[in-house]
Amino acid sequence: MRGLGARLVPLLAVAATPALGQEGVIPALRFGLERARGPQDVALTLQIVFLLTVLTLAPAILLLLTSFTRIVVVLSFLRNALGTQAMPPNQVLVGLALFLTFFIMAPTWNSVYSDALRPYLDGQLPQAQALERAKPPVQSFLLAHTREKDIALFVRLSKGPRPRTPQEVSMAALIPAFVISELRTAFTIGFLVYIPFVIIDIVVASVLMSMGMFMLPPMMVSLPFKLIFFVLVDGWHLIVGSLARSFLE
Repeated sequence: MRGLGARLVPLLAVAATPALGQEGVIPALRFGLERARGPQDVALTLQIVFLLTVLTLAPAILLLLTSFTRIVVVLSFLRNALGTQAMPPNQVLVGLALFLTFFIMAPTWNSVYSDALRPYLDGQLPQAQALERAKPPVQSFLLAHTREKDIALFVRLSKGPRPRTPQEVSMAALIPAFVISELRTAFTIGFLVYIPFVIIDIVVASVLMSMGMFMLPPMMVSLPFKLIFFVLVDGWHLIVGSLARSFLE
């Protein structure tokens, strides 16, 4: 009986599948390629390809056009200065950097949504005009946090006409200039973050050497002092607040 039941279960499942399909429980999914019947079909295909390309480049856009780069680099410097190895984990640091980026970039994204994306979705603007309207808020944010020296570097390298106003700077030159400016700022902040923790390491190492405790690693002794120092000065509040104010003020 047990063997008969084991053979009946697959048969019942196969027999029940058409019935489920007829009742609409299991949806049908079909993919196919058809010859384009006109320019509209070709345009729709190109739009789908463009959308897939944008989704593929979304992580790079997030890294290069927002405050994410500065935030995540500074948080990485902070963890290395504390000497806590993998604490906080990378997932926590990246998650904090992402939500800080959403908070900082909210005014810019709201402008893009109200001026370009919403009218485009409502059918009030064509795609090309929507892209033109989305450019000024993003360009203003990038120009506000990019050094003129870095912009001039990429303008010279492009060998194009010299822009007469900041708004005439091409995005191809502005984006890499913004990235290296952000890296320079992040490294400057990282240097300032390192200073108090390096002082603690030097003091602890000097005390251990004076006591003749050469076999005891200084990092093992200095880590609790660095942690309690960071907690007493409310380090997370200071670091996160400074990063947010560096963009919003």
